[in-house]
Amino acid sequence: MKRVILNLGLLFVVLAVAAQDTYLAEKFVSSKKDTLNYRYIVPENMQEGQQYPLVLFLHGAGERGSDNEKQLTHGGQMFLNPVNREKYPAFVLFPQCPEKAFWAYPARPDSYSPVRMPQLKEQPPIFQAVKELLDTYLENPQVDKKRVYIIGLSMGAMGTYDMISRYPEIFAAAIPICGTVNPTKLNAVKGHDIHVRIFHGDADDVVPVTGSREAYKTLKSLGVDVEYIEFPGCNHGSWNPAFNYPDFMQWLFTQERD
Repeated sequence: MKRVILNLGLLFVVLAVAAQDTYLAEKFVSSKKDTLNYRYIVPENMQEGQQYPLVLFLHGAGERGSDNEKQLTHGGQMFLNPVNREKYPAFVLFPQCPEKAFWAYPARPDSYSPVRMPQLKEQPPIFQAVKELLDTYLENPQVDKKRVYIIGLSMGAMGTYDMISRYPEIFAAAIPICGTVNPTKLNAVKGHDIHVRIFHGDADDVVPVTGSREAYKTLKSLGVDVEYIEFPGCNHGSWNPAFNYPDFMQWLFTQERD
């Protein structure tokens, strides 16, 4: 196992040069034989022996498919921006959800009302594959385990809530954008050193803004370090003003677990 981890680290060093301005394409096969397409970049000018943060990005329902490309539509360029690449070197993962699947749930929930959102004992297979993919990167000694971040928009925000509820010990920060969750699910986050920043548009007619408002109130009551930013007049595409929020990247990359 140690040899595998070291070889993986060396591979990342070699690929760092090739990944300066584009995401590399890969496929991950889970323990249940589910194939997960994903794109990734590694830190620019990665130095041997140095550790870097890791960002897991979960796209929305509109970017599902099998082309291993659409998942980069929203947010992908943000991490390729030369200034951000230099200022915030990181491992960044963009998995792609298959067309008929749905992050965190076997299928699209019947209602996005927070109290009617499902609570499942197990993650669906494709989302288990995402967690296994994340685990393989966490085995890399150059990934800083104190700075693991997750970002999700819409369907991906629902997946973000699911991940931090199931594995609150992993993530230093989470940014769910225009998502929803059953508030009782968030009780599992209590007592964990995780920082959450929620974004939503108050005119969202796809995922009701109550999802984010209730999530914020619940996390706040649990003593979680949480901030809620609501955009007046903004419909479902609240990821656009979120990504352009003045300190979006700075806030994310300054979060660290004790």
